[in-house]
Amino acid sequence: MRTGASNRDDRREVAAAAIVEDGRLLLAQRVSPPELAGRWELPGGKIEPGETPAEGLRRELREELGVETVVGARIGVDVPLPNGMVLRAYAVELKSGVPVALAHAAVRWVGAADLLGADLVPNDRAWLPELIGLLAVR
Repeated sequence: MRTGASNRDDRREVAAAAIVEDGRLLLAQRVSPPELAGRWELPGGKIEPGETPAEGLRRELREELGVETVVGARIGVDVPLPNGMVLRAYAVELKSGVPVALAHAAVRWVGAADLLGADLVPNDRAWLPELIGLLAVR
């Protein structure tokens, strides 16, 4: 165990939303940092202190996409990030609203074939098998 660590996973979390509707997955196009601008990702963001992952992800999706959501189960592996942070993906359902790119260059819905060909940010590629699986069942 590292110094100062508790028995809990105390790494700061960044949460990503796998929003699937009508057999398509929602992707958002990054505007920054420069090395990732123009690439596609699952929308989401940092969970703030005092928030649960579900609360933080709902807040981020409201801020970034203007939608209300229901956050479901975690999917895929943890992706380690710099500064001791961890990126985790969650299955998410739209409750109300139509996703709009409020903090991204664009949003788009993709099927499995388009997902495989999308210029995804490297971190999100870790979840391709699970994302393809979600698209197959919905």
